[in-house]
Amino acid sequence: MSLIENKKKRAGRIVAYLKRAYPKPKSELRYKTKFQFVVAVILSAQCTDKAVNRLTKHLFKKYKTASDFARAVPATFQKEISSVPFFRNKAKHIILSARKVSSDFAGKVPKDSLNLQTLPGVGYKTAHVVLGELFDIWEGIPTDTHVRRFACRFNLTNNTNLTKISKDLEALIPKKDWKYVNNGLILYGRYVCPARRHDCTKHPLTKLWPKAAIRWIGSK
Repeated sequence: MSLIENKKKRAGRIVAYLKRAYPKPKSELRYKTKFQFVVAVILSAQCTDKAVNRLTKHLFKKYKTASDFARAVPATFQKEISSVPFFRNKAKHIILSARKVSSDFAGKVPKDSLNLQTLPGVGYKTAHVVLGELFDIWEGIPTDTHVRRFACRFNLTNNTNLTKISKDLEALIPKKDWKYVNNGLILYGRYVCPARRHDCTKHPLTKLWPKAAIRWIGSK
């Protein structure tokens, strides 16, 4: 069996577990409107979902639609989101994205990855998280820190760039199963196998490929 075939088989077994464990992929970020979810994902970069949810619990009472965010006063908005890392850049990106959605897309979040990636602060990962969550469209596999570390630990990629890891995973996993990868590995990484070094020999995925127990590549 070739190296690629081995990787495909290993990826297939991982995805089969994720489908059983997390059959309905859903983000833990809280929101009520589609643009609020875009905002929440931008805020979540280098930040936990719990911290974002604490912030947006109050923020989303004031800002609901793209036009609400587009009218935000930058200095005020920066202060309102200052509890998350990189709040200045995030404030800038959110306001500019809101203005673009309002002016170019009639206030509606685009339903394709190319248009989504024209929004400031929205790259490949964010675009595909948004598409999957809001529209159940899975044109790609979003790679965050959890997906990255498991892709590396299970020797499914040699890349460190998040988009390149996404492409490697997309080549190994059938498109019909892409929807289970991101949310599945995020939940598994949060509640079963966290990033800190520990004995995970008895964890479900490690049992599928025991070598992962000693591979901590890409855990940061």
